[in-house]
Amino acid sequence: MINSVLSSYTLLVSLHQNLEMDALYHKVEQALDTIRPYLEADGGNVEIIEITPDKKLKIELLGACKSCNMSHMTMKSGIEETVRRAVPEIIEIISVN
Repeated sequence: MINSVLSSYTLLVSLHQNLEMDALYHKVEQALDTIRPYLEADGGNVEIIEITPDKKLKIELLGACKSCNMSHMTMKSGIEETVRRAVPEIIEIISVN
């Protein structure tokens, strides 16, 4: 009986965490969608690589953004600012490039 209750509880916690991460991923995607047109206009884009359990966002700059000498500025002034404003739960944004 106790094992069954513990298993059910563990399953519920896991489902809740998955739903929470899915919602967080969706919020980040929505934030990135607001700046994608600007990145795409210059031949670039951005992709979510991972959102860690401790809410660190790992992204990759794609296309022209990957090799642009202004990519650091794009990351700091564009992407980080937009995500932090829209999704304050994210504690750190890391570019994997």
